Amino acid sequence: MRSIWTGSIGFGLVTIPIKLFSAIEDSRLDLDMLDKKDHSNIRFMRVNEKTGKEVPWENIVKGYDYNGKYVVLDDKDFEQASPEKTKRIEIFQFAEESEIDSIYFENPYFAEPDKNAAKPYRLLKEVLEKTGTCGVGSFVLRNQESLVLIKSYEDILVVNKIRFQQEIRDHKAVKMPAGSAPKPAEMKMAMALIRQMTEKFDISAYKDTYTESLMKIIKAKAKGVKTNPTPLRVVHKQSTDLMGQLKASLGGSKKKKAS
Repeated sequence: MRSIWTGSIGFGLVTIPIKLFSAIEDSRLDLDMLDKKDHSNIRFMRVNEKTGKEVPWENIVKGYDYNGKYVVLDDKDFEQASPEKTKRIEIFQFAEESEIDSIYFENPYFAEPDKNAAKPYRLLKEVLEKTGTCGVGSFVLRNQESLVLIKSYEDILVVNKIRFQQEIRDHKAVKMPAGSAPKPAEMKMAMALIRQMTEKFDISAYKDTYTESLMKIIKAKAKGVKTNPTPLRVVHKQSTDLMGQLKASLGGSKKKKAS
């Protein structure tokens, strides 16, 4: 794996040099865009809108439209905006992870300690485990400041980006129909259904089955085998009889895991 950021974690006067690596990989198939006529690959070009000519990467700069005129920024400008945040994740408080709503969570990164930072790295990891807390800090990655949670995961530290509150849209834009409150009997039935379906969560029980099925179709088409579309099996229908749906759900088998 290639590191995406090099810097340090700091809490108090303790400094832990680290490298960050992406903790996730996309499970989607890498599909190319092709011309329908001859299946030629579609290329995306960086074109000068005035000349119509392609511009090589080394000639591309970043600029901000300020009052109708572009102000060009270089790497030094981005670092100068906050030099410490481009190289250091400063922990400014500790908190219980349960206090932070999941709507704020973004991407996780594995933190690898420098060879001379193993002791303070392990100290922070074990203290987080014992106190049941995570560190809250901020840093700049790819010219954007992000809040982060630093928490113990297995035998390492994970740095998880979280969104600022200002990035979350106002939920009041979502309209709720009038008279949608459930009846007491429906609540009681729904509670019973949830108790029936509640069990210890095991992430390994769930797999990306769509990509697997799509790959089977690709292999079949590559061999010239015609595939028949699978008819859509309607499992849930829109109904005004909520109580009837709840009763039928309770009478059915337990939920099936994705496999």
